[in-house]
Amino acid sequence: MNHNPATLTIQAQHAEALRSLPFSDRRDLEDAQRGFIAALKPGIVRAADGTVVWDNDSYAFLQGDAPTTVHPSLWRQSKLVATQGLFEVTDGIYQVRGLDLSNMTIVESQTGIIVIDPLISTETAAAAVALYREHRGERPVVAVIHTHSHIDHFGGIFGVTSQAEVDSGVVQIIAPEGFVEEAVSENVYAGTAMSRRAGYMYGQALERGPQGAVGAGLGQTTSTGEVAIIAPTLEITTTGETHTIDGVEIEFQMAPGTEAPAEMHFYFPKHRALCMAENATHTLHNLLTLRGALVRDPHVWAQYLTEAIDTFAGRADVVFASHHWPTWGEQRIVEFMSTQRDLYAYLHDQTLRLINSGYTAAEAAEAFVLPPALENAWNARGYYGSVSHNVKAIVQRYLGWFDGNPARLWAHPPTEISARYVDAIGGIDRVVEVAQAAHDGGDFRWAATLLDHAIFVEENHAAARALYADTLEQLAYGSENGTWRNFFLSGATELRGANFGTPIKTNAPTMLAQLSPEQLLDSIAIRIDGPKAWELDLAFAIEFTDADRRFAVTVRNGVLVYREKSGGEVGVTLKIAKLRLLALLAGDSSSPGIETVGDAHILQQLLAVLAPGDDSFNIVTP
Repeated sequence: MNHNPATLTIQAQHAEALRSLPFSDRRDLEDAQRGFIAALKPGIVRAADGTVVWDNDSYAFLQGDAPTTVHPSLWRQSKLVATQGLFEVTDGIYQVRGLDLSNMTIVESQTGIIVIDPLISTETAAAAVALYREHRGERPVVAVIHTHSHIDHFGGIFGVTSQAEVDSGVVQIIAPEGFVEEAVSENVYAGTAMSRRAGYMYGQALERGPQGAVGAGLGQTTSTGEVAIIAPTLEITTTGETHTIDGVEIEFQMAPGTEAPAEMHFYFPKHRALCMAENATHTLHNLLTLRGALVRDPHVWAQYLTEAIDTFAGRADVVFASHHWPTWGEQRIVEFMSTQRDLYAYLHDQTLRLINSGYTAAEAAEAFVLPPALENAWNARGYYGSVSHNVKAIVQRYLGWFDGNPARLWAHPPTEISARYVDAIGGIDRVVEVAQAAHDGGDFRWAATLLDHAIFVEENHAAARALYADTLEQLAYGSENGTWRNFFLSGATELRGANFGTPIKTNAPTMLAQLSPEQLLDSIAIRIDGPKAWELDLAFAIEFTDADRRFAVTVRNGVLVYREKSGGEVGVTLKIAKLRLLALLAGDSSSPGIETVGDAHILQQLLAVLAPGDDSFNIVTP
């Protein structure tokens, strides 16, 4: 694919970043290499059929000084994050970094190993454990700890253990309270939309190189292998809860509602080592991810960091997390965690000050400035989250989407408003002319706004499409934030070619199998095409044969309502296991495992109004 060089405007921005940021501070570069044992060579992981699911070697270009097409701060971060291999954190604790978006941490126990966060995919997790065993010996897995409920911290579970080993008691699965419910709901309820947007966020479909994907700030990208989940055998519920796993004592701190709805920190007294999950990393994190999620609470995030500092920092020689590299030494640990704490607290408090002074989300984000101590702390830079979209997220959390201006209460949707703007400006050719002048003058944000309107009026207008792609490319080159860069480049890629869909699916069978009956019924309700179901009046029952539970279900006014009850008059009763119901919903009505008592036509009426999601919906085009 053809790419443009960075404009003089972007080059000037990069020169200012090089001048103003503390590039002379090389502590992170030293820490990212500390304890290095060996790398996986080649740094490529394949599925059983030979498909590449992870290729860290594709980032080998991250050498030397930043090119003009990458923000120098993001280039620095990407070089650090792409560092791949097995590392010793402290005696008895090891990390495998650079084999997925997240880290795998391995704690040596009395008879085996405890695995913390088995990455996204079966294949990458297996490769990580194999790399560890190559250099530390064939130690069996005795436990797996999931720090929180995001897929890059549990999806690779089959690469380190099996359901049979867990069922037999050979391996424990330890996770925070609510782990399964949060993990499954995030990947099912709005999973189709989130996964499509995640393709933009992590740049999986982008070519890699100085004019393409260089990383996502938190990790390079996401692996694309098999994902799975196993329900915990031990749920942690209380701060201060202590367990000894195969001779290793662990002290837990609950941190719900922070980076994930179900999340926890934990401390290893023997090792004087603290795991901060994903709440203290070497970047400003997201309060609202660009792929979409519930808005996170920076206020409680900061409070839990304060509690962790007070509880553990004085007893810790090293702090490590589910991403990036560790920090060693009590003074530096306190400095690092305090900076992270102050970052989220400042964002929360000052955003509220601004909105209470009348600032809208966009105005607050534009006006917001961090204090110099945070602005110049590398671990507070916006490589994954950004000040801009985090401030907007805080406004959304407290005030919602409406900014209070009545003119914006009932605005036209994009296609309709674009048609009016383009007409008012003088037609699409005139819009492109004005956008070209903005682009040439370095005002890429205005050019993108104009061209967004043009494309939503005439999707295949060649000049508008080409200039829009060029504009997004320049915005990407100027972005310090890795996910912003990926979004801009993904938009440019689709404008120059075709819709690349969703590179990684999270609705794996093992994930869906963990749906509770209630979640499964909720997922059916979400799929109902309301207008098609307006006239339906259905009453039926579903008996889940593998859960020994019965639900009475009605569909009226396009709404599915369920109640768990043993009796009641219904038109038909469906007796079925959860997995078989999932197959039925996917279109398999002929395989065995379905028993109906009553009028089966009622179920056919329901199936006829279910609409699957579209994992290739348009983002940058109408």
